[in-house]
Amino acid sequence: MECINGEWIMTGCSPEDPDRLKSLDELIRLIRRIGFLPLFSNSIPGFSVEERVTADQWWTEEEKTDPWRWREILSSHPDITYGKFFNRSAGFVSKEWFPVFANYRRNGYDFDSLYEDDLASTRSKKIMDAFELNDACVGRSLLTSELRSIAGKDESTLVHLQMQTYLVISGFQQKKNKKGEDYGWRLAVYETPETKWGQAHVTSSYSEDPGKSWERIFTQIKKNNPDADDKSIRKMLGIKWPGVSVEPVKKQEKRKGKGK
Repeated sequence: MECINGEWIMTGCSPEDPDRLKSLDELIRLIRRIGFLPLFSNSIPGFSVEERVTADQWWTEEEKTDPWRWREILSSHPDITYGKFFNRSAGFVSKEWFPVFANYRRNGYDFDSLYEDDLASTRSKKIMDAFELNDACVGRSLLTSELRSIAGKDESTLVHLQMQTYLVISGFQQKKNKKGEDYGWRLAVYETPETKWGQAHVTSSYSEDPGKSWERIFTQIKKNNPDADDKSIRKMLGIKWPGVSVEPVKKQEKRKGKGK
């Protein structure tokens, strides 16, 4: 996707392209097979939903063919999650691969431990407090508009928390008026991945060194995109160097002590 004279132009593929996605079910099968996929074109040619659909499929509101509608449906899928996971841009990660992303991106920290070690901002803390888990490790789901009333229009911090895998988009809903009727645009609903899939699953790769999780992600990308080089992969993921997701770098033994 690129902006030309103020207009967004979708890359798209040919209608005859054998890799073209013709339905939501085909996209679900693809995400399950490869584990994760950006929504829009990026530094790795061909590695996106955008490049596997025709340009005229977008923003038609046709549920069967519109990738913009597909993202809304998949956000609440039991085996797939949606959010800004790829260089601050949107995409999908399967339930199977999410713990690997979480271990690498979080570096073994739960959010409270991250904040205690001065590795998270006060703004991040304010947002995450709104999603505090109960004793059953289940938290709230909040609309974008509700988050704004809590933390203001701080889109950058919200994106950063998704990149760190502390938040995901779990659906899209309209706001309701005083009569309980839906109105306006469909807004993103946020929640923690622990609420979506349970803490045990999300942290199931914490026993693995984050560098190993990086290697698994890297290998999976190379498997499906053999021509992609290291620089392109890191740019697509939004990662500057392997094995580190937060600054400053913490000692391995302390990281293991903080992770839950």
